[in-house]
Amino acid sequence: MNIIVVGMGKVGYTVAEQLSQEEHDVTIIDTDEDVINDTLQDIDVIGIIGDGATRKVLLNAGIEECDLLIALTGSDELNIYCCLLGKRLGAKSTIARVRDPEYSKDVGLLKENLGLALAINPEREAAAEIQRILKFPTARNVDIFGHGKVDLVSFVANGKCFLTNKAIKDSFSKIKTQALVCTIMRGKEVFIPTGDFVIQENDTVAVLTPAKTAPDFFKQIGYRTNDVKNIMIIGGGKIALYLAKALSHLNICTTIIEKDLETALNLSSTLNNINVVHGDGTNRSLLLEEGLLEADAFCCLTGIDEENIVLSLFAKNTSPDIKTITKVNHTLFREVIETLDIDSVVYPKFTTASIILKHVRAQASGNNSNEVHKLTRIINNKVEAIEFNVTADSRLVGHQIQYLDLRKNILLGSITRNGQVIIPRGTDVLQEGDSVVVVTTTERLSRLDDILK
Repeated sequence: MNIIVVGMGKVGYTVAEQLSQEEHDVTIIDTDEDVINDTLQDIDVIGIIGDGATRKVLLNAGIEECDLLIALTGSDELNIYCCLLGKRLGAKSTIARVRDPEYSKDVGLLKENLGLALAINPEREAAAEIQRILKFPTARNVDIFGHGKVDLVSFVANGKCFLTNKAIKDSFSKIKTQALVCTIMRGKEVFIPTGDFVIQENDTVAVLTPAKTAPDFFKQIGYRTNDVKNIMIIGGGKIALYLAKALSHLNICTTIIEKDLETALNLSSTLNNINVVHGDGTNRSLLLEEGLLEADAFCCLTGIDEENIVLSLFAKNTSPDIKTITKVNHTLFREVIETLDIDSVVYPKFTTASIILKHVRAQASGNNSNEVHKLTRIINNKVEAIEFNVTADSRLVGHQIQYLDLRKNILLGSITRNGQVIIPRGTDVLQEGDSVVVVTTTERLSRLDDILK
């Protein structure tokens, strides 16, 4: 596909990099010459210096032959206008980043009237990811599939975990709820395990399980499942705003500490039943005074990665049982960050990139109903979990899973049928209308039938 990406900030760079890795023809546009030159040294794309919201620059970028235009500048208005102009000039499809909460209310209207294929809000998506993580205090990450019926939960196996030092087939034979280990990371290696695989302490384990029985599964393997009732948030930006709104509906007591007075006042007037404190979140005394020791969860959402990391480590050191969630924008030292005593790390740009990749793969498959329904990357972005709709023309329909000739490193993780979740066995048969989650460490799948050799 011919793809144009306007705006080479953190999100734009990540999207361009991943699209290039998937062998699309990518052209990037930015007004900053240094940014363009630096990007060209790192990834295989074409770079154009200029304003992506002008006719001349878009024509120079090949907008008339463009399959997809993605506008990811820091301005919502510029992104919307860029997509509108690009569509008029010949782009087949457009995606705009729209971050302002006021604009987000009218996303449906924007898509309908401006011809946007997708209006994406990284901050709202990051807030939704954090909300999912809060469902399971011991989880590192949580994703949902099957219209909310299936949870994909990753966690670190500790010495007290029932699964530790046992073969998967032996430990799971004693677990009374449906669940399937789909991926394990040990050090830098990633495995799609067989039943003989022995989980070791400190392995990162990803499990697919029905959402309604997921808490019971964690209870059986020895992890706490108590709900978060009290959360402290450091930083009052857009992610905090979206998150606080969601938490207020769940009756979770929420305190936001924001350094900027104007921002704090705006939050206080916007959010009901939320305790907004104007102060420095790096002040130890303030954190203790505002109830750090009583909090079940501590979420760092400032714009400074180092501050978020240090504050999370302080919270964990002060209150060992607290759930810590940290937002990180830069990923140069990701492997180091993952070794720190921080429960969950959220990377908004990766969340955004996954949503865009899902759309691109669906478009590349010809937009048939056997296409990608949802895509997410887990285990340090080394594993893809992809949800497909099963159609009548699929070669998988009517065959027992054990007889399917699957490619290497492919796992059928779950089936959702008529609202019911099935953790598949070899004798199960896929039917038209099913929703199936596929987990893979190597393939870039665009269609369900691509899992076959």
